[in-house]
Amino acid sequence: MNQPTTPRPYQRRNYYIDKKFQTDFIVRFWLIVALGSLFTVVAVYWLAKNTTTVGIMDGRVAVHTTAEYLLPLMVQTVSIELAVVSLLTILMTLYISHKIAGPLHRLKVTLKALGNGNLKPMHFRQGDQLQEVASSYNEALEKLNEKIKRIKNSSSIEEIRKIVDTFKLP
Repeated sequence: MNQPTTPRPYQRRNYYIDKKFQTDFIVRFWLIVALGSLFTVVAVYWLAKNTTTVGIMDGRVAVHTTAEYLLPLMVQTVSIELAVVSLLTILMTLYISHKIAGPLHRLKVTLKALGNGNLKPMHFRQGDQLQEVASSYNEALEKLNEKIKRIKNSSSIEEIRKIVDTFKLP
């Protein structure tokens, strides 16, 4: 009794699949976060540089630009924010890039196997990107398998020639 095979769920354990792609992806997103933080400090400093603030420092009344008072606080605040948001950005972009790099890796492996005559369908994990690519590949594979079956069942060279003529060869 042959039971129809169902695709097994693929469980990738390695989240760092395509190191170059994923590293570039993570670094680019992190740069956006870092530049946003730097922009915030510069913008607040620039906006506050023409205002004056009176404060008490070391028991004495001091008058300085608001920017001079805010800069140390802004640097500390943005440094802590940058550290926390950087960690979250790295983790999130690693996860997102994994959802892209994993299917791309599977696609490469499946296409190499196809080149070696392995006509098995391609399946991605639920939630992975490129599901439509897998569906298109599987549809094309079904049509190819149908033509191969028709060739195998053909009784004359003329029938085989007609089937082969339906292939669009370069």
